[in-house]
Amino acid sequence: MILPGQLIIFGVFMLLSWIIGAQLKARFKKYSKIPVNYGVTGKDVAEKMLADNDIHDVRVVSVQGELTDHYNPANKTINLSQAVYYGNSISAAAVAAHETGHAVQHNQAYSFLQFRSALVPIQNISSKIMNIIFIAMFFGAFAFQSLISFELALLVIIACYGVFTLFAFVTLPVEINASKRALAWLNTSNITNRQTHDQARDALKWAAYTYVVAALSSLAMLLYYLMIFMGRRD
Repeated sequence: MILPGQLIIFGVFMLLSWIIGAQLKARFKKYSKIPVNYGVTGKDVAEKMLADNDIHDVRVVSVQGELTDHYNPANKTINLSQAVYYGNSISAAAVAAHETGHAVQHNQAYSFLQFRSALVPIQNISSKIMNIIFIAMFFGAFAFQSLISFELALLVIIACYGVFTLFAFVTLPVEINASKRALAWLNTSNITNRQTHDQARDALKWAAYTYVVAALSSLAMLLYYLMIFMGRRD
């Protein structure tokens, strides 16, 4: 059973995500045409930033897809999409430096990154539980209610969204801090100049907005189910 309020919240934040995603892609496309100093590629940026931070056990690799760039702390790899890995633009430099910022966080045992990493298995379990509950409620509402009360199901959903919301809000300082590290290094290394530095900042700002929307979306759903639960108790 999918509730009307859930659909409204989902629709609103889907629209916001689409708008921000479109803006993000437009800016990355625009800044992908502007070269950085020295003609360095995203791979070069990542490797130089790692070396400058005395990190020698992290590999920089190329992966398929668009905006699939990420740092994997499990195997210590900076995974850059091909456009970033081979690109020598503002977009490529900004993304590569940002992902390397996560590697620097990992190396320096940044507390928020450690906390987020600890939440990952709990987040994954919560996601599986949520999928089971929603599938059961959607395809077998009557049979489901004979096994578990609606109030108990709500409590489980609230607990899961509590985990999602915590993870989303912990992610915010992790991403913002990585961008700050990236921008500071791009400036001191002279990869960017006064004009291109502002463009790199703008690109990373819109990338950060995607995490803000995700956090607010999760919080909205959490509050929504809390209100339903409290309303049923009155």
